[in-house]
Amino acid sequence: MTRAPALPIHMQRDGFDPAPEMAELRDGQGVRQVRTPFGLDAWLVTRFADVREVLSDPARFSNARMSVDERRRASMPPMSEEEVARMRAGNLLALDPPEHGRLRRMLTPEFTMRRMRRLEPRIHEIVDEHLDAMQRTGPPSDLVADFALPVPSLVICELLGVPYADRAEFQARTSRQLDLGLPAEERFRLAAESRAYMAELVGRAQARPGEDMLGMLVREHGDDLSTDELIGIASLLLIAGHETTANMLGLGTLALLRHPDQLAIVRDEPERVDAAVEELLRWLSIVHTGTAKITTTEVEIAGQRIDAGEFVMLALPAANRDPALRDDPDRLDVTRGAVGHVAFGHGIHHCLGAPLARMEMRVAFPALFRRFPGLRAVGDEAEFRTFHIIYGLASLQVTW
Repeated sequence: MTRAPALPIHMQRDGFDPAPEMAELRDGQGVRQVRTPFGLDAWLVTRFADVREVLSDPARFSNARMSVDERRRASMPPMSEEEVARMRAGNLLALDPPEHGRLRRMLTPEFTMRRMRRLEPRIHEIVDEHLDAMQRTGPPSDLVADFALPVPSLVICELLGVPYADRAEFQARTSRQLDLGLPAEERFRLAAESRAYMAELVGRAQARPGEDMLGMLVREHGDDLSTDELIGIASLLLIAGHETTANMLGLGTLALLRHPDQLAIVRDEPERVDAAVEELLRWLSIVHTGTAKITTTEVEIAGQRIDAGEFVMLALPAANRDPALRDDPDRLDVTRGAVGHVAFGHGIHHCLGAPLARMEMRVAFPALFRRFPGLRAVGDEAEFRTFHIIYGLASLQVTW
């Protein structure tokens, strides 16, 4: 299979850092038109204030306006309006108000900090179980395969009611589905397989709802949610729930190993762990852009007039490294971490699972470094997942 001939500018990284051209764009004109991996032109917004403005205004910047003709221009499979609506159902990232708010209100109670604290003991158990397994097997270990990926996968499987025995299959499928280096036809075939898998799980939950989130949705909102909406909700939560946190754990571990003074703070000063997690989220910004928006009217961003019906993409890593957000933004400093970054987005589409992701990282990072105080990478080269929608590591060989 052929890889993409060139990596779009908004996905280009220099290790942990956005490509230098992104800083030049942000500090210069601020916005410019680029070609997306889907073959469409889009306006790339790079400054923190401008990114927040776009994320705050779903009326002018829509998540749901892609037409059948636009899908065709983006090399997507031919679909009718009815088929597009069915595929979009339940996917909060593809919805605007009021549909978005209706679904989010049903899900929000499951992701409050109070509810997450009830999960915390189980998260500690899952982390300790995987650290025990690494210790029993002994070094070397692939931190991604043995820790960073399975920990959040097991958490989201238990939360949703997805059989953990299926994890290898859905993880492999999801990883390829998010790989923009693969042909569009293959990625859409994998997406269809993922949907079929989740449809089967939703059918089981409808027949016999359990105590997990799918069961809760069926019991409490079964009359308000269509089967397609249940499938869309569960699919989004499963993919986002393990891919994002897994890549933060893998990439964050490598970042701390390369900044041993910062690692020592995370390991030895529990009161600073919350700030460290926020700084890692900001500094790494593993989600390149989030969902593309479509303008519903003529707008102006950074002095650039943009017509209605144009695509707008948000360079989250560039925004999070904006000097207007933090002094010396390219320096990793876990003592200054604070909320306010856009690693989880902003506005109505702010990541629903952010409290869960934060808790998993708050537990996993200190536990890993305390268990293996001599943890270090094997060799100097890391294998980054360059073409993926979510940036991270394919593997990280470690010893201790």
